Amino acid sequence: MHRAGHVALHVLVGLAHVDHQADAEARKARYAWVAENVNRARDLINEPGNVVTPEAIAAEAGEIAREVELEVEVLDPAALRAKGYNGILRVGAGSANPGRMVVLRHVPRKASKETIALVGKGITFDSGGISLKPGDKMWEMKGDMAGAAAVLYAMRALGKIRPDVKVVGVLCCAENLPDANAQRPGDIFTAKNGKSVMVDNTDAEGRLVLLDGLARAGEEGATHVVDIATLTGAVVRALGPSVAGVMGTDRDLVRRVIRSGENHGEPFWELPLVEEYKESLKTPFADLNNIAAGGLAGAITAGLFLREFVPDGAAWAHLDIAGPMFKDKEWKYFDAGAIGFGVKTLVDLCERFRDPLA
Repeated sequence: MHRAGHVALHVLVGLAHVDHQADAEARKARYAWVAENVNRARDLINEPGNVVTPEAIAAEAGEIAREVELEVEVLDPAALRAKGYNGILRVGAGSANPGRMVVLRHVPRKASKETIALVGKGITFDSGGISLKPGDKMWEMKGDMAGAAAVLYAMRALGKIRPDVKVVGVLCCAENLPDANAQRPGDIFTAKNGKSVMVDNTDAEGRLVLLDGLARAGEEGATHVVDIATLTGAVVRALGPSVAGVMGTDRDLVRRVIRSGENHGEPFWELPLVEEYKESLKTPFADLNNIAAGGLAGAITAGLFLREFVPDGAAWAHLDIAGPMFKDKEWKYFDAGAIGFGVKTLVDLCERFRDPLA
């Protein structure tokens, strides 16, 4: 390692037998490509909220789709309204930067029996809305789109890797700000699947945009759905800043996520979906409250909320990456800032989806 000022340069030397050189070169190229996409995700997350808006993410997705030959569809507010995607619209109602849903598709040459939907939370800045966050370190909420960034650059990586399974990336993008048009605590709206939601706390907004992404996953014919989000402070209190939470309805899918994370140094710990905690999401005014009464088990009740919007028949896993999204100081081989957590896990999950579980 050579240090030039504050820049650390690392040189990795790999040795391969001549008989395995072609395979070694292919593996080196694969890992270099994925690493490039991790770094692209880090760059996007590190940008300030006045640069990375929902429209900017949609524009980046369009460029990526052209570059690596993915199908792309962008839904602006008019299209969201026409299709009944009310979560993104309500969360973004207070912002001058209107929300977007972006859909990216990798379609393999051979028809795929399975379709994996990767759904990313893309809150480009989260002030908390009317339920305003404390000012201390609020600037870090520019990173509340880290889930969408992980999906976006996983899809870019998969565009060249071309796995033999169909993969759909859905980015649910909005900015959560408190102006005169913003949603208020106590507002009620109806989700795409017909369930009504009371917005008890406007700072529990990530789950509201994700319910649109889950609905779109169902419309895309997803057999397996993985959502990824910087969703709750509760998961950080439970697991600390270096481990992400995972929960879901399908044991095999959860195991695959954990295995894929282990393959690339991205640790996940499974949390239970405790049925009795669902009672805490009840309200007399709507089908669901968007937060649990008394703040009970915030990470788990957020998962229980999302489960209500998972497409019928689909296997589902929820990844809460609020802990390892961002580091205040140098960590492992990362500088301070965003670490692009989740990109490597999602790529590995899709690339090795047909590998048998041990």
